[in-house]
Formats: sequence, structure tokens, C-alpha cells
Amino acid sequence: MKLCQEAELLAPGCLCSILRVDHEGKLRTLAAPGLLPSYSAAIDGLPTGPNVGSCGAAAYLGRPIVATDVATDPRWADFRALAQEHHLAACWASPIFGSAGKVVGTFAFYSRTPRGPTVAEQQIVRACIDLCAIAIERSDVEEESLRLAYFDSLTGLANRASFDRALDQAKGAAPGDFALLLIDVDRLKLVNDTLGHSSGDELLREVARRIAAASPEGGGYRLSGDEFAVVAFGPKSSARLQAVAHAVIQSMSVPATCGAHTVQATVTIGSASLDAPGDTADTVRQNADFALYHAKENDRGRLVAYDPLLVTKITSRFRCIRDVGEALNEGRVEPHYQPIVRLDTREIVGVEALCRIRTRTGEIVPAAAFQQAVTDATTSARITEVMLRAVARDVRGWLDADIPFQHVGLNVTTGDFQRNDLVERIEGAFGQHDVPLSHVILEVTESVYMSDNDPMVANAVRALRHRGLRVALDDFGTGFASLTHLLTFPVDVIKIDKSFVSDLSGGGPSSAIVEGLIGIAQKLKMRVVAEGVETEHQRAHLQALGCTLGQGFLFSRPSDRGATTDLLRRFAQPAASPPGASSRSQARTA
Repeated sequence: MKLCQEAELLAPGCLCSILRVDHEGKLRTLAAPGLLPSYSAAIDGLPTGPNVGSCGAAAYLGRPIVATDVATDPRWADFRALAQEHHLAACWASPIFGSAGKVVGTFAFYSRTPRGPTVAEQQIVRACIDLCAIAIERSDVEEESLRLAYFDSLTGLANRASFDRALDQAKGAAPGDFALLLIDVDRLKLVNDTLGHSSGDELLREVARRIAAASPEGGGYRLSGDEFAVVAFGPKSSARLQAVAHAVIQSMSVPATCGAHTVQATVTIGSASLDAPGDTADTVRQNADFALYHAKENDRGRLVAYDPLLVTKITSRFRCIRDVGEALNEGRVEPHYQPIVRLDTREIVGVEALCRIRTRTGEIVPAAAFQQAVTDATTSARITEVMLRAVARDVRGWLDADIPFQHVGLNVTTGDFQRNDLVERIEGAFGQHDVPLSHVILEVTESVYMSDNDPMVANAVRALRHRGLRVALDDFGTGFASLTHLLTFPVDVIKIDKSFVSDLSGGGPSSAIVEGLIGIAQKLKMRVVAEGVETEHQRAHLQALGCTLGQGFLFSRPSDRGATTDLLRRFAQPAASPPGASSRSQARTA
């Protein structure tokens, strides 16, 4: 601005303009004190070109352009009316070159009468161009430093430093005038590991674009590798961000193209707002963190708004994880076994290993009491490690005792697959005791098998089946699986959920569903096990429907190794016993 004013004093009758060429090749007004703001606004953002007035042409061609009469100069054809409206009759512009030889801007004089520049005016222009080049490059350096300090280089969104400034701004907000979304990109590590980090980076850029498009207020931030945020200020900020969150989630329904790959991206969102007079921006951030944490553990791919009850649930989960961790450290985690029997003879054809915790006073705690801890990947992996070693040891003992043991079912969770070493862990544990994997059935629930269409689970299962292990789809009918999945996923056994068994009645819907599943499984050469058999009526009904195997309290409750060994000695089906043979032990309730 000061340079233009000085130039106008040295060249009376001239109006000075300094324009910058941005990274998109567009003209941006830096200074034009003698021109009306309406004129500067009209040319701001114009692309350079041979016929974009004197300045646009000078920047495009890289040489001075003199228009002694804009009324007749062809370069001004599209801008003649604008110039005449502002009483501008002539314009001569010169390009400003940076140190790299690239045009970075233009310096121009306007005249209200048709004429060309005087010798003195040409000298002023030459002197001013050098000063402009220094000033523009210095400004570029400062702008780049600012960009690096406050904007994310990968996505172009504002970064954590900018986010922290926004939180500082929110410290003075009144209740209802500040809200926050925390957004987590699901399965980014899987994309990085399977498709490469370049695809992961492209996924982050695409998610950032969709967040920016859904955030008209420009409140999008990238906080870390896979975490983003959106903030809003002013009245109804919470409602506005709820709409943004739903728009972001909806935008993820369109697959993202990441290099040569197509990725179905999903995001999980936690939200919070400044509601009470005692709340602060830090409180809102913490509450949004609580909501996001709860969403990631229980409701991935969705929005969860903060509720005070979430803190109680999260605290309860942490306490549960701590208690299970102590039990693991003290060797109080052990397997109990529930038999799987033939419904006609009640011979035991296998067992399911169920995790139990023994308290310090000797009581047995069932898995349902510490289910919250199993959702923690680290705790889940430790439980599986203990179970694998103990079960392999027990199976070796039964085989050495010449018990006609057939198979044991082992339950695994999403956390076990996420470690990406489940194959090696199972092979190692059973290999150490020389137990063939043909004695092992991996039990995977529908929610784990089908969750997020994660190929990691199916790949690990295929690798284990290739080594002789079989797979059971547990709790079938309660999760995400459909009958078409039975054609594409490697499954050997279907375990019908106990909810269908408990609702069996003559001609009822559960009866029809179970009968249909049994028929389909038989045609696909899959075995069927009915879970939760508790009454003789259920056993007889299942047998009449064609089901041959069952599991439940009617036959035995889960028991420790010693009691299970006794059951196996008494009721294990001899290896050579054909499907229709009668039991060597009369059918009885164990």
C-alpha cells in the first residue's frame, strides 16, 4: 500500500495497482489505493490470459503491456465497460518476476486520459518492480510459514495448532454457543497394511474433502493420523454440527478411489457441546472424546452424542479391564468345557472351551460378567493366549488317556484377528503339545466374521482351514450374516443361536427357520449344532426337524478340566461309531 502511494506521488495523474498471481494462476489484488474497491473486487480472482486486460496479459505473456486507449485495445474487449464505468482510459502493466524466474505479480499505472507512459513513469515502474519482487517473495515465505504452522500439509485442512486456537476462542463462549465433533477414520491401518501408505494418504485426503464439503463454516481440522474435528460457534451450534455429522456419514456411502483401489470408507463420530454455565472448552473436548471412545467400542460408523451416562459406562469398562488384567497376572483365567452331544444318543462328540475367571476366594465368574473387557484388543489377545495354552494342554491329556476325543471349539474375537498373528499363535500353542489342528474348531460369531466386510478375518480363517482346522459360525441368526454368506465364506459348522431353540413350538416361526437352516446346511455339507438346549421337549423337537447335534444345560453345564475328563470317559463317542449306532452308555443327563 505504501509503495503505491509513493509511486502515485511521483507520477501525478496515475493510479497505481499491484496484483499478485496465486498458485492457481489467478490475479489477486495486493494494493490499489487510488482505485475504487468495486473495481479491485471485480478483477480479483480473474485468470491470467492474453486478453485479460493489461495486467492479465502482462502476467500471462511475461512482458510489459501498454494499452494507450482501453476503448480500442482488443485486450480490454471483455473489460472495457468495467474500465469506462470507473473512468479509466489507459493502463500499462509490467510483470514482476520472482527469483526463480516465474511471474509472481504485476505492477500497473492507470490513467484517466488515453495516453502512454512518460520516460519518468517508465523509470518509476522499473524501480518499483524490483521492490515489489522482494516484497511478494517475502510475503510468500511468511504465508508458507503460516500455512505450515496452522494447516495440514496432506489434507489442506487446518491442523491441531489451529484447533487449539479455536478452543482458546471458545473459552469465552456462552452456553449453547460452541459445539465440537471428533471424527475417527475407521480401519485406516488396514488400508495402510494391505494397500500401502499412499492409498491410506489418498483415503485421508478424500475423507478431508468430504468433511470440508459438509462443513460450510470452514470449521474442519485434522488433529492426527486418522482423527479429524469440526467446530461451530454461535446460536444453535450443536444442531448445526449434528447436521454436519450426518452429512459426513452419508457422504461415506460413496466408495473412495485410492490410487488403483476402491475403498468403502466409514467414520465414527463423537459430539459434545457447551451446555452448562460451568462448562469450558476443555470440558467439551473431553466429553467429545468420551463420546468418540464409546462409539468406537460399541457403534462404529455412527454418531454418538455425549451423555453423562457414558462416563459411568466407560469407567465400568476400565474397571472390568483392570480386574481381568489382575486375574491374568495371577493365573486365575482358565477354560471350562461344555459338551456337544448327539441328540439321539447323548454321546459327546466334542466340547466348547469357555473362558472363566476364578476369584481369589474360589468362585467361578462366567464370561458374561467380564464381557466388557473382551472388547479391549490387548486384554482379548491375552485371554486368547492363556486359553490356547490351557486348552492345548488339556486336549493332549485326553488324547494321552486314550479318550476318543474328537474336537474342541475355541472362541476368538475381533481383537484376535486385528493382531494379524492368529494363525501363528494357534499353530504354536497346539504344536507345542503335538495336537493336530484337526481337533480344533474355531468359533467365530457373525458380528466378528462379517463386521465391516474386513477381509483380514476371512483370510486368517482360510489360512487355518488350509492347515486342517475347521470353522464354526457361532450364534447364527443374530448378527449380520445372510444365507448368501454361507456360499462365499469358509464355514464347516453352523451353531444355531439359543434364541431360536428357546422359542421352538409346533409350527412357530422359529421352528420353520431352524428346519430351513438344517436343510440348507445339509445340502451344503455343513454340520449343525443347536445351542441352548435346556428341555427334553426342545431336544425331541430339534431331532424331529433333522438336527443331530446339540449343546446346553440339558446335557451339562460348563465344567472344569477334571469334571470334563470324567464326562468324556463316560460318554465320549467312540471314534469308530457310525452316525446311527447306539450309545455304549445309556442316554442320560450328565
